[in-house]
Amino acid sequence: MSAAFDLELVFSRPETTLSVTRGAARLLIDMGYAPLLEVCLPNGRRADVMAIGRKGDIVICEVKSGIEDYRVDRKWPEYAPFCDAFFFAVAPEFPEGVLPEEPGLIVADAFGGAVVRDAPVLALAPARRKALTLAFARLGAMRTLRD
Repeated sequence: MSAAFDLELVFSRPETTLSVTRGAARLLIDMGYAPLLEVCLPNGRRADVMAIGRKGDIVICEVKSGIEDYRVDRKWPEYAPFCDAFFFAVAPEFPEGVLPEEPGLIVADAFGGAVVRDAPVLALAPARRKALTLAFARLGAMRTLRD
């Protein structure tokens, strides 16, 4: 096995990412949220899962496929200004002790997930909430036309 191939395996875990994303989205639905996947934020970042609740609260989940994915990706603090609550979503085998304690934590597989640690709630400013809610609704509507 070549070094380039080894590196590809370390940083590319699409099956795990898909499984955790699906399970986190299913959990959010069970919790009363409406999730969208791969949502571009106003700061240019892309949220793996963004969901809006019945009362308009916004949650973002950053999916980590493995410890290497977490260690090389330090963008996650840039999601906080665009949600009321932020979670990491990881597979059951992920070493939880590596993650910081501030964000919430969801452990998920393809069939569902569980909140292991609640996320602190930091309410968005009303103007930002309105702008994000409108953008979220438009994105969801446009995606229905695409399918």
